[in-house]
Amino acid sequence: MSPRRPHAALVGLALVIAACAGSDTAAPAPTPPIATDPPPATPAPPVIATDPPSTSPPPTEQVDTTSVPDTRRRGGTLRYGLEADVDGLNPVSSALSAPGQLMANAVFDTLTAFDVDGNVVPYLASSVQPVDGDLTRWRVTLREGITFHDGTPLNAAAVQTNFELALGSAFIGIAMRPFYPAENATEVVDEYTLDYQLLDPSAVFPATLSTQTGYVASPAWLAAALDDPALNQKPVGTGPFVFDRRSQDAVTRFVRNDDWWRGDVHLDAVEFIPVPDPDTRNDLLIRGELDALQTTNPASVGDLRERDGIQNFVDDSGEETFVMLNTEHPPFDDIRARQALTFATPLRNFRELIGLGIAPDADQMFTADSPYHNPAVVQEGDRPDEAIALAAAYCADVPAECTNGRIDTEYQWFGPSVIDNRIAEILDEGWSRAFNVTFDELAQDTHIQQTALGQYDATLWRQFGSDEPSIDRFSFLCRTIDVISLNFARYCTPERDALLLEVQTLADPAARIPLWHAITQDIHDAHTYIFLTHTIWDNAFGPQVRGVCDRVSPDGVALQCVGNGRTWFDSLWLSE
Repeated sequence: MSPRRPHAALVGLALVIAACAGSDTAAPAPTPPIATDPPPATPAPPVIATDPPSTSPPPTEQVDTTSVPDTRRRGGTLRYGLEADVDGLNPVSSALSAPGQLMANAVFDTLTAFDVDGNVVPYLASSVQPVDGDLTRWRVTLREGITFHDGTPLNAAAVQTNFELALGSAFIGIAMRPFYPAENATEVVDEYTLDYQLLDPSAVFPATLSTQTGYVASPAWLAAALDDPALNQKPVGTGPFVFDRRSQDAVTRFVRNDDWWRGDVHLDAVEFIPVPDPDTRNDLLIRGELDALQTTNPASVGDLRERDGIQNFVDDSGEETFVMLNTEHPPFDDIRARQALTFATPLRNFRELIGLGIAPDADQMFTADSPYHNPAVVQEGDRPDEAIALAAAYCADVPAECTNGRIDTEYQWFGPSVIDNRIAEILDEGWSRAFNVTFDELAQDTHIQQTALGQYDATLWRQFGSDEPSIDRFSFLCRTIDVISLNFARYCTPERDALLLEVQTLADPAARIPLWHAITQDIHDAHTYIFLTHTIWDNAFGPQVRGVCDRVSPDGVALQCVGNGRTWFDSLWLSE
């Protein structure tokens, strides 16, 4: 096992990839149903926001909100319990994990959104279309008459400013620069029209505008935040709520935007309260001291499901929890060592003791009800004899990386975390037959930095789960391997790259299935990830919270209301 040391220049890299490293256990999609029903499959979104191809699901039914009297109560403050806080709320420079995106949804709007059938539809944009059918050049036309909270108009120049600042960001830009030209990535066509230039053809580009890339902040505020970074904590967007105050790790408060471009907002305010301990978060909701919470802890989800009056919106179609292996240096630069750790992993014990029968078993990055799930790919484990034989063969050839016939390695996770400590113990019960494992519990920022720098052997990780799976391509491509790498396993092949770039050019979900099957098989055969469970997100609400899934687009299309730990707030109201 090679020695590692932190890279001091990367303090703050956690901003880029905070969403990847886990939370309650550290180990979306269509609107999730309540907890007692399994979530539906995740269809691929259509490629053109205003004119889906004929192979897409049928158009979503328009929602008529004028035919019945509006009996929704106006007023009240919604208190939302978060799994953690984030370092900033600037979409062009702060990596927004699930808690950050939840808060951002109050103050920012996105250019596009997902509807309840998994289609991408316009939101701040009125249309998103390829220019003359060229899938490397996309034209975004904005809705007119929208202003930011500070009175600045939303126009093409504002959207361009957001994109160019994100692209040039030392942190956020790492995930963007591999996919856009170094110059002229955007062009203002007129006041409300902007063109994007891509390096590769992509039929799914509109989906990226529903993510952090699609949040649009006031350009005046962005310019001020460059001079005064403290303003990164005081966001200015076009959304239904306006920033009021923030005390990091205590409370962040937004108040109703009475001039929101979409019309009336029901709540007076939303307060976000970080409560890192999942049991405490549950207790606060049950006692009525919180109105809502997010959690990925299986035990917490199980408890909330048994509580009368708690509304559980559960989604397991998002991230996966897995052990990730660094292929750049010994021992896991040798596939025999990767296979040995895979075979030695006690899958049954992990899934029973940590997943509790609540978090579904994971074999790959797709859930069993996804159209892209490959039934031929099954995660291996619980095969200690084969692990011992592989370790012996490896140690015979590479004795410097072994002690007493077992492979020397290091396993990282972030803490302090009682659950993750228990996970380490469970994993080592299997691994110790073929490996000498050194445990390394790190602060979250250090853990993320060392992972991005390749200063690890094996690590517990949580990732993938984008609404559009091609958005996760940065995790697998050769071009994203560098000193600071977003291909954290640092493994790629030209053949896999070709598949990833081809699948994003296809609009027809049926045509994409064999390519995703081939990609998941390739990932499995490389033995760079040991999939454990699909992360189960529960956004739970007290009985007084109404309107969770009443959200619609400006064109009246019913929208996704919960997914990957996120909800939205413009349709929420309190009955008391």
